[in-house]
Amino acid sequence: MAKSTSKSHACIDPKHHVHDAAGFVRAVEHACHERGLRLTAIRARVLGFVAAAGKPIKAYDLLELVREGEGAGAAAPPTVYRALDFLLANGFIHKLESVNSFVACHHPSTDQHSVPFLICNRCHSAVELEDRGVVDALDARARALGFVPQAQTLEVHGLCAKCALAA
Repeated sequence: MAKSTSKSHACIDPKHHVHDAAGFVRAVEHACHERGLRLTAIRARVLGFVAAAGKPIKAYDLLELVREGEGAGAAAPPTVYRALDFLLANGFIHKLESVNSFVACHHPSTDQHSVPFLICNRCHSAVELEDRGVVDALDARARALGFVPQAQTLEVHGLCAKCALAA
């Protein structure tokens, strides 16, 4: 499991998510510059689409958005997948395995890290719930059983507060 090397903060407020896709891309550009990474034009476009989605988005939906762009009709799936791989590997986005979708990381200036997600089964929103205690507890419990964790993916499905009220 990769651990963050910079200061952490608690993302426990469900309203804490990316509101400004362009600002998010600028923050990632800055983080890439500081880390000596290259945010290519296609990586930035894919990142912008993930951030603008406001909820989990699938790779093929991203491919369609890339293809709709000016002069990009020939974009192939490997192009989008390579961009997603870079963004995932550097902690700028997260993959939600259970719904096979991607979301922007709330704090792109940190390295790749594990966070639990709360995923609404009705509206499909996903809340990044950075709770170091939960992550550490899972890690400690696994190690107590002799298991050596290399990554964590914790996804909790249910109804968000808004959908629960409407139920």
